[in-house]
Amino acid sequence: MNVEELIQKKKLGYLQQGGDFVIHCLNPDHDDSNPSMRIDKITGIFHCFSCGYKGNIFKYFDTPVSFLEQKRARMKQKISDKLVENVGLEMPKNFLLYKGNFRGIKPETYIKYGAFTHHEPQYVGRVVFPIKDITGRITAFIGRHMDSTVVPKYMIFPPKAKMPLFPSHARPILGRVVLVEGIFDAINLLDKGLPNAMCCFGTRTIDIYKLSILKVQGVSGVDILFDGDTAGQEAAENVAELCDQVELLSEVVRMDQGLDPGALPENRVTNLKEWLYGEPDKSSIN
Repeated sequence: MNVEELIQKKKLGYLQQGGDFVIHCLNPDHDDSNPSMRIDKITGIFHCFSCGYKGNIFKYFDTPVSFLEQKRARMKQKISDKLVENVGLEMPKNFLLYKGNFRGIKPETYIKYGAFTHHEPQYVGRVVFPIKDITGRITAFIGRHMDSTVVPKYMIFPPKAKMPLFPSHARPILGRVVLVEGIFDAINLLDKGLPNAMCCFGTRTIDIYKLSILKVQGVSGVDILFDGDTAGQEAAENVAELCDQVELLSEVVRMDQGLDPGALPENRVTNLKEWLYGEPDKSSIN
């Protein structure tokens, strides 16, 4: 018996999202009105992202594990991953380009970057972006739920996909790009008139390889615009050290607490652009 068969046998409602099944939490003390427990579809390991409840569904229901079935599933997954690595992902059939203005982003910006919606369970309620590498292959999809109370807010498909910089092709100003953490940080800056904005999908994903790709594209410097909290600033300093290793000039741009690149209005983005590339004295943004 595999994970899906066990879930069906126990009559648990579920959705498939990437390599996981999503169900209502199995913790009897958690009133999980919005399904927030994820179960690995091969191993049966589960984790509720709302209350933190963890375990294994086979042990939970005292059901024998079929190691042969798990071995077959892993082999199929490896084959699938290899195909994606070689040729990239395909856009889902019957997708619809997103033409709304979620988070104040203009429809034409969403269209430019291929944002879409889809009826498949893992995409429902989300604005989804195809993420392409420098060769143009789609390496992943990232979907942001339009209901900010839904957990997780962001979903990456496939879940363990390697994320390149977004957009993959740099458009430097005076040889420099602005590096931010999240995709909506970049999308908002791009939408409001800062064409050299790029995101790294989290502070821990940036590495020398990605910075080297920037250098190959003619980028000579990176303005690092991470969150203004301690963790964000420490991560920015780490990225600055990586820039030194590949001989890219770097500048850590310090934002005041509470400021978010993904929510800056157009006039503030215009000021930021002038401040970065028109004013020599750079210490902090407020």
